[in-house]
Amino acid sequence: MLGSRWGRAPLVVAGALLLVIGTWFFGGWYSAGPLAKNTAFVVPEKASLAGVADKLQAEGAISSASAFKLRARILAGGAPIKAGEFLLPKGASPARILRIIQGDEVLRRFVTVPEGMPSIMVYDRLMAQGNLTGSIDVPAEGSILPDTYEIGKGESRQAVVLRMQAAMQRTLAELWEKRAKDIAVSTPEAALTLASIVEKETGKPDERRIVAGLYSNRLKQGIPLQADPTIIYPVTKGKPLGRRIRQSEIQAVNDYNTYSMIGLPKGPITNPGRASIEAALNPAQTNALYMVADGTGGHVFAATLQEHNANVEKWYTLRKARGDF
Repeated sequence: MLGSRWGRAPLVVAGALLLVIGTWFFGGWYSAGPLAKNTAFVVPEKASLAGVADKLQAEGAISSASAFKLRARILAGGAPIKAGEFLLPKGASPARILRIIQGDEVLRRFVTVPEGMPSIMVYDRLMAQGNLTGSIDVPAEGSILPDTYEIGKGESRQAVVLRMQAAMQRTLAELWEKRAKDIAVSTPEAALTLASIVEKETGKPDERRIVAGLYSNRLKQGIPLQADPTIIYPVTKGKPLGRRIRQSEIQAVNDYNTYSMIGLPKGPITNPGRASIEAALNPAQTNALYMVADGTGGHVFAATLQEHNANVEKWYTLRKARGDF
């Protein structure tokens, strides 16, 4: 009996040892990892499993690169890891981390330029993007197509600007080919300038073509456009004025103020969106020459100065009732 007990002892010890090893091996693969918060992790192009494991350890996502590599080779099969930026969840196990970087859960980053954002504010937005590198000058006004753009971690700001500008060039060329006959502008550049005024004058999609038609009428008839945003642009470069326009600013003579000049300003006053460019190139057929706010975010349009003055009086009455002045 004693001999049989001693004969079983090594088996018991071996079984216990295998249990400990198995618990360590499998538990360390599926148990929560050391990440204290959700963390972005970049897998470089053509990175090896060994290189990624070392990087994961260095960035605190796993406890041991060597253990990660061993477990990955035995338990995870041979699926390749993918280049890109991934979001690793707080406490992610090594098994989950490998599934993420072998899958399609790439963390994508975007920067959005809203319609009508002037270039100085595009500059501010790009410079505030900590994931981008390098410096830029303020892009030329009207050269950026408002849209949402995907950006890569470490991408240069200049590369992003060039993509935004290329998108505007393609869009303007495409829409110019589809322009209506007998429009008031003769070049794509002039169309872009007109579109920038339309963009700033109305935020209502169903008004864009009417506003474009109104200003087209004024251009054709040699009447000053008298667009308030063209007064503001030389003062703020497109940023909000934050106060009422001064009489001296209305009378100012410069290359933008369409109260003191006939025709278009020397260039765009913002970055117009695709819809405003389409409106400038396909304006509504209207006899409108005047417009004034209607109190709802839109405008009332008029063909004669008499009609317009009546509309202005209604607008002032509404503003007084609201306590604006």
